Amino acid sequence: MMLKSFVSLTVLGLAAPSLAFPQYGSLAGLSAREWDELVPRLNQVNPPNPPAPLKYNGTKLVHDRAHPFRAPKQDDIRGPCPGLNTLANHGYLPHNGVASPSQIVDAVQEGFNMEHDTAVFVTYAAHLVDGNLVTDLLSIGGKTRKTGPDPPAPAIVGGLNTHAVFEGDASMTRADFNFGDNHSFNQTLFDQFVDYSNRFGGGFYNYTVAAELRFQRIQESIATNPQFSFISPRFFTAYAESTFPVNFFVDGRSAEKKLDMQTATLFFRDGKYPEDFHRASQPSSTEGIDIVASAHPIAPGENRDGKINNYVPDPTSADFSSFCLLYTNFVSQTIGGLYPNPTGVLRRNLAKNLRFFYSGIATAGCEELFPYGQV
Repeated sequence: MMLKSFVSLTVLGLAAPSLAFPQYGSLAGLSAREWDELVPRLNQVNPPNPPAPLKYNGTKLVHDRAHPFRAPKQDDIRGPCPGLNTLANHGYLPHNGVASPSQIVDAVQEGFNMEHDTAVFVTYAAHLVDGNLVTDLLSIGGKTRKTGPDPPAPAIVGGLNTHAVFEGDASMTRADFNFGDNHSFNQTLFDQFVDYSNRFGGGFYNYTVAAELRFQRIQESIATNPQFSFISPRFFTAYAESTFPVNFFVDGRSAEKKLDMQTATLFFRDGKYPEDFHRASQPSSTEGIDIVASAHPIAPGENRDGKINNYVPDPTSADFSSFCLLYTNFVSQTIGGLYPNPTGVLRRNLAKNLRFFYSGIATAGCEELFPYGQV
């Protein structure tokens, strides 16, 4: 159970003390008057318990008649995660790209057979920092009024495009935030994905390719991005996302853990299931992350002083030798920093969402924290 819980943690990575939110604020820090003016205009939701695990958790057809592909319209939101984009394009998530945490947990289980505890842990962590905790809605991409009215400035609800929370530098197919668009498909980076699959995987993407490409993308960011940051949470999510194409984008009927380039193009570029696609044969998470992370070990760190090729390890960042520290830092420092003095429905919903979040690692032996009380 400890291994499964550690896998859950590595999927999201959690936030270290040094994590900043340069273009994102939460509903925290509002004056009593501002909050009183805002709350009546919001659709206040008492968040329900997370969905249960799948009753049938084997492989099955997911690109079926009930879930045809529909391309996003101009006002539909898509973001940095090709898996969530695919689920929205096929109707497992609302087509507009705004969903509740419960809808996301259901969708990633049903559409990809993501392991239940991982699905719960990742979803509620993302929601706590990127979603609207009063309306219980989260954008899978950028900031939008579809999650509810904006709170007073400077606080906003940022969505999954928010840099250094869910999204981060050295992505396989998305550019670093410092270069502008950090969430759209990047053809140049995908061409490199294909090249490495040809060079190291015989035309397929597998864990060996994942390890080589992951190291290459880190080195590229060190050499080109003066603002490159590779500390928690990004230190963990980078390795986790490298395993996802093998674990979730390979047809569940295949015994070989390797992804062909035609299928990769459909997922990464188009957000689309291949025809007759079957989800993973068993609940899956970040299997293979040990292979990827151990091939070219690197300590968490960042380019210092706004200079390229000035990568300095950060001993304060959580790494693979940490465990409960990740959870503790996330709750006490990241969430505590975003929501120092919440009241009323916001405080209640924070307490409930933190409880749901912790349930994803409840068997790991970490002490549960209750900064906003218990409900």
